[in-house]
Amino acid sequence: MNFNTNVHSLKYEFGYWGETVDKWYKSGLPRKRYPVVDRVITTPTSSLYSTAWTCHSSGGGSHHLPKGIAVTGGGLYWPTQAFPLDYDVREYFNMDFTQRLVDVNMHFSPMFDVKVFKEDDKVFEYIDIDGVRRVFLKEEATIPTSLDWPVKDRMSWEKLKEERLNLKNIKERFPANWDELLKEYKNRDYPLAFGGYPQGFFGTLAHLIGYENLFIWYCLEPELIHDILNTFTNTWLAVFEEILPQVVPDMWHIWEDISFGKGSMISVDMVKEFLSPYIKKIADFLVARGVKIILLDTDGDCNELIPVFMEAGVTGMYPFETHSGMDIVKVRKQYPKLQMMGGIPKSEIAKGKRRINEILLPVDAVLKTGGYIPFCDHLVPPDVDFENFSYYRTMLNELIDKYGK
Repeated sequence: MNFNTNVHSLKYEFGYWGETVDKWYKSGLPRKRYPVVDRVITTPTSSLYSTAWTCHSSGGGSHHLPKGIAVTGGGLYWPTQAFPLDYDVREYFNMDFTQRLVDVNMHFSPMFDVKVFKEDDKVFEYIDIDGVRRVFLKEEATIPTSLDWPVKDRMSWEKLKEERLNLKNIKERFPANWDELLKEYKNRDYPLAFGGYPQGFFGTLAHLIGYENLFIWYCLEPELIHDILNTFTNTWLAVFEEILPQVVPDMWHIWEDISFGKGSMISVDMVKEFLSPYIKKIADFLVARGVKIILLDTDGDCNELIPVFMEAGVTGMYPFETHSGMDIVKVRKQYPKLQMMGGIPKSEIAKGKRRINEILLPVDAVLKTGGYIPFCDHLVPPDVDFENFSYYRTMLNELIDKYGK
């Protein structure tokens, strides 16, 4: 992946809802390679939620996607969360192949065994491979909702740390087909990345503790929070140390989703205390070993967090959700060296050609400055029909070609 000026920007989309893709097939998108959910569980990086997506009557399988699943489009890396990878939209619009994640277990090892508590025509309740108890609503078929978390207190954390986060079993974190994957990584013609969902310093904790518990623990149990962060940081560094002599990825993706519509979920001072030191420690380690791009994913309004993350070593951010007040032109003026991805209001595409032309004006302004990969600011929703998407994507491709060699 290259963010330099005067280099052709990559043609990506973040991704599409399953319902969106199914509608497009009915509206003229040639169906050559239908996106399929992989039922084989390998690591939490690639297989989290696989059990839910493929449960009985969930709509998973080779003939119909769960309507609320994501189909990854390059901007959202792959493999992740058992989301299928798009081929047909990419081929039709001559877009670039996806970013790939190094598929290694960055969480609990051994993984938890899946345990089903309840299943009927509407509900699937289970413990996933990360130890989180979730409920999957089959009709909505969106990301399962967490009900209970494996880290409940210091005692449960100490037990997990001893049994599933020690540094004695690093090689057991690699999938059975690691040699095959490694050969592909070394001969790649696509960007390769460490990290991704659900690896982050706010994101991982919210994922394994629960948001409400995490907010309370920041105030009441700061030493425990730092212990969890130190443990994951050291685990990830140990895994990276094992991989880097074999292959050097192009970037590190940090998943946080720490922002919402009105700003950060925690104060800037808390970000500096509980995130920045750990991001910097890993970023410095990776940059010294040739990994130069550090990308951070957070939705919502992240304006106040951009300088904090940049100080910690982050080189780029995404997806810059416009409905939350993110303006890519303003961000570029404030931070000319920040690498950017996303920033196109996804839902506005449904309003037709005139509106599409308007929302591409900021893209034109930022593309000419370099360091920008434009795509929709999250998954393309089903109200965007294939005709309007086709016009949008064609015009965007022309803009990318205009500023690339």
